[in-house]
Amino acid sequence: MTTSIDLTHPIHEDMPVYPGTEQPVIITGCSIEQDGFLEKKITFYSHTGTHMDAPAHLIKGGKYLDQYDISRFHGSATVVHLESNGAKSINLGVLKPFENQLKNTDFLLIHTGWSRHWGTDDYFANFPVLTPEAAEWVARIGLKGIGFDTISADSSDTQTYPIHKILLGSDMVIVENLANLNQLQAGPVEFSCLPLAFQQADGSPIRAVAFI
Repeated sequence: MTTSIDLTHPIHEDMPVYPGTEQPVIITGCSIEQDGFLEKKITFYSHTGTHMDAPAHLIKGGKYLDQYDISRFHGSATVVHLESNGAKSINLGVLKPFENQLKNTDFLLIHTGWSRHWGTDDYFANFPVLTPEAAEWVARIGLKGIGFDTISADSSDTQTYPIHKILLGSDMVIVENLANLNQLQAGPVEFSCLPLAFQQADGSPIRAVAFI
């Protein structure tokens, strides 16, 4: 029997967003009482909630999400659990033991445990990020993408986004704000992270799901 684990934070008007970004706006455009049917109007930025970054997000001339085949957003994933080490940098040493496994999977999902801070001010700063050396190593493996349970692949004080540029520059996608990674076993799982299908998508909210 296959078990589905939802790895997605729900979108709502009071949800955490990247500092400086406007909150989502969700209004009832039509009601059953007035119009005979219920319909909502939803306004949000393309990097809201559990979402995916395309190379075009930070690389001039980089691909948009709609330029990838749909198969790019589904495959096997290696889950690396780092919550217990408490480090603020994810260095190459902690990823190297997974090298052979990563070469036979499509995605790397890094569980830092930071999603426990979702909905608090602590979520926005001091979260673990890859070192440049580790990012360069991951970028050379040939993965479809990498996912984090943090708000960004780069530290909150960055102005240049070096880790994003290393990863996106290798034609990977980046998934941020994952939830419930603690519910996944160490090792390979089936992973799906489908973005919305809109043109020239520099990023998109996704429904991230693991199947075990």
